[in-house]
Amino acid sequence: MSGDVPVDPARSVTVASARSDPARSDLSRSDLSRNFWWDVYLVVIAAAVAVVIFAAEGPGLGARLVATGAIAGIVVLHFAAGRRAIARDEARPGLLVAMLVLFAVAVTLVPNANWMLFSVNPLIFQMVPLRTAVFAVVAVNAVLPVSDLILRPDAFGPDLVIALIAGAAGIFLGTWIVRVVQQSQERHRLIGELESSRAEVARLSREAGVTAERARLAGEIHDTLAQGFTSIITLLQAPEPDLALAVRTARENLAEARSLVAALSPAELTSGSLPSAVRRQVARFSEESGVPAALRVTGEQRLLPTAIEVVLLRAAQEALTNVRRHARAREAAVLLAYTPMSVRLVVRDDGGGFVPGEADGYGLAGMRARVQQVRGDVTVRSDPETGTTVEVEVLA
Repeated sequence: MSGDVPVDPARSVTVASARSDPARSDLSRSDLSRNFWWDVYLVVIAAAVAVVIFAAEGPGLGARLVATGAIAGIVVLHFAAGRRAIARDEARPGLLVAMLVLFAVAVTLVPNANWMLFSVNPLIFQMVPLRTAVFAVVAVNAVLPVSDLILRPDAFGPDLVIALIAGAAGIFLGTWIVRVVQQSQERHRLIGELESSRAEVARLSREAGVTAERARLAGEIHDTLAQGFTSIITLLQAPEPDLALAVRTARENLAEARSLVAALSPAELTSGSLPSAVRRQVARFSEESGVPAALRVTGEQRLLPTAIEVVLLRAAQEALTNVRRHARAREAAVLLAYTPMSVRLVVRDDGGGFVPGEADGYGLAGMRARVQQVRGDVTVRSDPETGTTVEVEVLA
């Protein structure tokens, strides 16, 4: 229905949505139950009015029969087409006009038939938009006073007062109930949108989690397995292969793979502290590359969250791997500095350097991503004459 929403105090406000959404089928069944009680109400009122018509004094038997037939016609039209239009939320002004004509006939012949307004007023608000319903209520309540002007002038005054009161009450209640229904529909719509938004947020969160986990695993593989295999290949391709060191590196790589599969901390951290794990990385770097390197630890050492220790260890691995691969350095140095507010890792070499930002590969990008996850910063300074310095600082 376009425009305003028809009102039925006993109607569900979500008939259409319940019909289109299988998950809300309970609402549809509830709507059918409420429509049943509205049908019972209409029949009871019509039967009571029929009794009042036959009990009325003055009108002849023929007039009373016609009036009763008109009331019965309203009920018949409702069951034949009206209740279907109401259930489908369709405006049927032509059908309503036919009902109101029958009502006017009944009231003109037997004034006591005006009691049918108890069901006609809400029926109007169910079948046409609000603005049309207001005019229809005014018209239907004016039937009795207008007929009084022609047929019963002495009853015009009292009937006019009754019509004014009944019309005002009908308009007020009908408008109020329509607004309540509209608000209820709006709430249902907003709830539906909220549920849809929550489902979308959950989906996006899952996708973001999957993406982040893939990036994390990619970084883990790059920083551990890929670097270890590179070291093994380098050792085996050397003029004088160091098989013992290659085997040891392979075993360490296997331990890393097992830790990665089990989602545990790096193998180095499970058997010691962060400084000892970094020291082993520095020693391995010197042994594999032949470049002298040393670790210096300053400040008061303390236990850090596992996530931060993993990030610092991986940063040291990545920085030393870059020195071995690209720097052509004569020496390197690593600093692990503990302060009350942060932990700082510095890897410096005296190699050929590079232009930061232009030569950043996956390793440095992965390092920055890891450090950002623990709210840290990465600073890279490089110069052909002085070499490269990679500094990682994490608040901890």
